[in-house]
Amino acid sequence: MPQGMSRTRRTRRTHGLHRKRLALRRCLLALAAVLLLALQPAPAAAMIHAHPDTTTETGVVRSLETLRDLDYRSWQLVAYREGPEGGPLRLRVVGYPGRVRLDHPTPLLVSSGRRLWELADVTLATPKLVSDGRDAAAEFDLAPLLGDLTTNRPLRLELPGVFTELPVPPYVVAEWRQLPDWRDDAAPA
Repeated sequence: MPQGMSRTRRTRRTHGLHRKRLALRRCLLALAAVLLLALQPAPAAAMIHAHPDTTTETGVVRSLETLRDLDYRSWQLVAYREGPEGGPLRLRVVGYPGRVRLDHPTPLLVSSGRRLWELADVTLATPKLVSDGRDAAAEFDLAPLLGDLTTNRPLRLELPGVFTELPVPPYVVAEWRQLPDWRDDAAPA
């Protein structure tokens, strides 16, 4: 009989340890889930800013982003609208002076899936860029692209003779799509 009692005690003890381990596992899983949720990056906030301009009454609204092409070279992309809602939309592509020379006019090729757009080079119509001897920037008419986009799809840019593929993520496209109708008073606080 003493053996039976010790066996019962062992069973209870083992069962109690099993329950404690199970409770500990559940606590660890809950802690891990909370940490994963807490450490997730916040969704990208729009980085559209209004800037006063001496040449226009309403200023410039812009989205500025630095991206890398597939050769790991950095490019600054400045999408902007001059003037009030409905004003001209431009995309300025800026490389680092001395490392790149951009010839004009050269159209910017934009693709997404099967879609392809050819954005006109309007650099020579921009006095600031024409007088800049560094030739490290080009400007394109962004309106045809934004008029066709209905979703924030990723894009791929190609500037023949300069870069063959510059990926543009959806959050940047979302900012660009906000430019035509963006108002400073509608900006989130």
